[in-house]
Amino acid sequence: MMRTRPLKVALLGCGVVGSEVARIMTTHADDLAARIGAPVELAGVAVRRPSKVREGIDPALITTDATALVKRGDIDVVIEVIGGIEPARTLITTAFEHGASVVSANKALLAEDGAALHAAAEQHGRDLYYEAAVAGAIPLVRPLRESLAGDKVNRVLGIVNGTTNFILDKMDTSGAGYSEALDEATALGYAEADPTADVEGFDAAAKAAILAGIAFHTRVRIGDVHREGITEVTAADIASARRMGCTVKLLAICERAADGQSVTARVHPAMIPLSHPLASVREAYNAVFIEAEAAGQLMFYGPGAGGAPTASAVLGDLVAVCRNKLNEAPGPGESAYTRLPVSPMGDVVTRYHISLDVADKPGVLAQVATVFAEQGVSIDTVRQQSRNSSSGDEAGIEQGGGEASLVVVTHRAPDAALSGTVEALRKLDTVRGVASIMRVEGE
Repeated sequence: MMRTRPLKVALLGCGVVGSEVARIMTTHADDLAARIGAPVELAGVAVRRPSKVREGIDPALITTDATALVKRGDIDVVIEVIGGIEPARTLITTAFEHGASVVSANKALLAEDGAALHAAAEQHGRDLYYEAAVAGAIPLVRPLRESLAGDKVNRVLGIVNGTTNFILDKMDTSGAGYSEALDEATALGYAEADPTADVEGFDAAAKAAILAGIAFHTRVRIGDVHREGITEVTAADIASARRMGCTVKLLAICERAADGQSVTARVHPAMIPLSHPLASVREAYNAVFIEAEAAGQLMFYGPGAGGAPTASAVLGDLVAVCRNKLNEAPGPGESAYTRLPVSPMGDVVTRYHISLDVADKPGVLAQVATVFAEQGVSIDTVRQQSRNSSSGDEAGIEQGGGEASLVVVTHRAPDAALSGTVEALRKLDTVRGVASIMRVEGE
């Protein structure tokens, strides 16, 4: 039997995502009611600019007083899509205090203060759902939190930012430089006017913190996530990756230590083999690769941003939260029972691709190899080429004269050992500069 009294929903924010949420709630009202077991009613929309025309939304629902809206007492669910830390944090906790559950797409807030928000939700017996905060339309949070709750997740490896994936994909497929690819991304609407949050890895780091917390049942904040962006990735890096049978992606990597006593979370560009499923993720798409003890390898793929895809995730959470409301039983909350420490980046073990500008003279290879050996980093392969050699002679370093490039790919080693190696290399008279350092993942 369907309940006749509607569940009332307050919408905080009516931008690209919020307006799409409102549209779907209106046009799919009958379907949503059938799936939930009760009708849902948009009871108010909080915005900053009330004079803006919002097609399909009753002007009588528009308000600039978000606090008053969440305090009404008759609101069953608050959908928060305004982003940022404040006033979103205060509005969410106020909603809990006045009887409403919350659906949020706010990755920055959840990565910064998720533990406190979960605690507030639990204290008041409310739900906090946030599928849209991590990878847009891709079902990921709920599979990790519920479907894999009985398994042991050891690794999460993902492309979780569409802007950076678009830029790196264009650099790879067209030979464009970083600036040129960024300009194209901006023109097509994939990059914001200020792309810092995307290209410097802040957006991906917030998502990595959320994913690590859920996957490993521990608390991980954005400050625990090692972060590097893609602004230093060059066309030469892309070409070098191609020669190795790899491509370059900005990856969010969350891992459980081999002994199970700690976790790591990091975001940085990395070379991955073309044979890896993530290598084929093109344009602005997202994908997350999960390695679990019993389930094995799982991959989730789809659009990671945009109004309609993100709204799809928000509405999925809305249905789940409304069902819980009808059953008078909140869904699963935070699971942080393991209380595992987050290890520093220096403890991470992986392979490295290092490009050096060196003097083209005898003895350089021996000096470089000695530095690696002294730092305990084993060399896998070396590629060398004299810049004075039109024929591409890869033995040019030992022939003398001019400058040369030297590319070293290592075996697996701790990141701290890499840092020590790079510092020692920079002190060599024969090393003119360290052109690039990139990790090799996914093998």
